[in-house]
Amino acid sequence: MYETNPRFFPPTTTRTHEVCGAGAFVFAFALAARLGGYVMWIRESWEPRQINPNGFADFINPANLTLCNTKDQTETLAVAEEALRSGAVSLVVMTLNKPLGLTEGRRLQLAARDGESTGLAIIPEGMGSNAAETRWRCAPVFDSKSSSQDSTLQKWELIKNKSGTLGVWHVRWDPASRRLIVVSPPGE
Repeated sequence: MYETNPRFFPPTTTRTHEVCGAGAFVFAFALAARLGGYVMWIRESWEPRQINPNGFADFINPANLTLCNTKDQTETLAVAEEALRSGAVSLVVMTLNKPLGLTEGRRLQLAARDGESTGLAIIPEGMGSNAAETRWRCAPVFDSKSSSQDSTLQKWELIKNKSGTLGVWHVRWDPASRRLIVVSPPGE
């Protein structure tokens, strides 16, 4: 029925990955919790979505997150590359709104490898870089039969994987153990 240590998660460390969909922030914070350590979240200053510490405190300690606002995507990529290369953070999350070229994507991969950090780009649906190690589509799923009040059921689809197979998982976040629980899809 479920497992508490999914073998698909976390994605390969020291690489850069992509995530899209309405559940992308849940994916990012679940990854941050799994990796531990410090997180740098980089976003353009005009971005309307805000990160509320009350919303992610079940995943990580808000004191372990540094939020960096940049003027544009070029600056976002430069900051992300430096943060990945520094090794000072375990995860660098960046929100991107324009396509990422192969050169920029490759630079992020090299920086993640050199700094032994993991990168995660939150991208719009249908956008992506050929340099990304994996790409995920994440979305909440309505489950009317659920008796669990812990978290929203999520459907995570691995839609690109350079080093393995693709797949779909239905997961819930367990705030008590700070772990993902893989569950059966609704109605099964």
